[in-house]
Amino acid sequence: MSQAPLRKVLLDLEEQQILAVSKLGMDNPDVIPMWYGESDLPTPDFICKAAMPGQRPRDTMYTHKRGIPPLRQAIRRYTEVLYDVPVEEERITVTTSGMTAIMLTMQMILNPGDNVLIVSPVWPNAQAAVRLLGGEPRFVSLDATEQGFALDLDKLFDACDGKTRAIFINSPNNPTGWMMGADQQRAVIEFAREKGIWVIADEVYARMVYDRKAAPSFLEVAKPEDPLFVINSFSKSWAMTGWRLGWLIHPERVGYYLGNTIEYNYSCVQPFLQHAGVVAIGEGEGFVREMVEYCRKGRAVISEAFPRIDGIEAYREADASFYAFFRVRGVVDTLRYAQRLVTDAGIGIAPGTAFGPGAEGWFRLCFAQRPELLQEAMRRLAGAVGRISA
Repeated sequence: MSQAPLRKVLLDLEEQQILAVSKLGMDNPDVIPMWYGESDLPTPDFICKAAMPGQRPRDTMYTHKRGIPPLRQAIRRYTEVLYDVPVEEERITVTTSGMTAIMLTMQMILNPGDNVLIVSPVWPNAQAAVRLLGGEPRFVSLDATEQGFALDLDKLFDACDGKTRAIFINSPNNPTGWMMGADQQRAVIEFAREKGIWVIADEVYARMVYDRKAAPSFLEVAKPEDPLFVINSFSKSWAMTGWRLGWLIHPERVGYYLGNTIEYNYSCVQPFLQHAGVVAIGEGEGFVREMVEYCRKGRAVISEAFPRIDGIEAYREADASFYAFFRVRGVVDTLRYAQRLVTDAGIGIAPGTAFGPGAEGWFRLCFAQRPELLQEAMRRLAGAVGRISA
């Protein structure tokens, strides 16, 4: 009996390399996990209490496809205060996570054979979304310089052709911590406006910055009707990774089509979770500041430890995000090495090759952890580098 087939693109999709590392030690309490983009701080109680089902009528029933009005209003106020730009409520759509926002966006703009320019290194799930929909991810790598990572706009624009439907930019960047400045954002928007292509701005790390309140946003340089999707999430700033709650800001004209796309994906975001989002975004500024300071302390532990570890190279303290991005001398196969670090040293970090072109030979670790745990992780890493073969 012949087997019913699955789509070839699905069969050809490689296992996500961070998962390939984490599954070796996820349930082992002796492994120090720094592979995911996740803090060990729990979601604050005041947010959790707001999500208790049954506090409000219809908390567990269907609701507005694009988000309940109180949450969309809260996101509007938050955005306007943070960036000093007006954002109409009809330009805001609530989603089940930032990743879902990316997938919805790709579903709306991609036809099979289209391509998306992706600034890399970058979180691997974005390019996977393009592939799953029959598109081609076309990577444009950041340049590693002594001053940090930088984007060559000429290289980015030259990669655009008649099949390009969007430019995907994650800033602040996961894994490098690179931030795109307002001048480059303005140039990208002008280019997209001229070419009639979309800009997809993944800004989920907008608040994870150490020298200002928020990273530069495309919202500050774009017009309301510009071809721009800005993706955000509750995961990082409010320690809500497992809640799966995010949002999109987009031109008003696409709201109807987003609603239709949501209908055929998940119908609506759970109402009780959305009420937690209202409280998080409305009352959570103190916690956001606490999170940033927590990460600042974690970054300091890494920055103090790395120069003392023989074999650690190319590390530069990140201006944004909560990641350290670095090389280990002589290591080429970062996936195999990261797997060995789990099994032989009890530490979990992400292999650079998970993040696409420009990350070969690099590793990423998340320092949004308590300092004493990071200190132990650095002790283990110092003992492993050199002992574990490349």
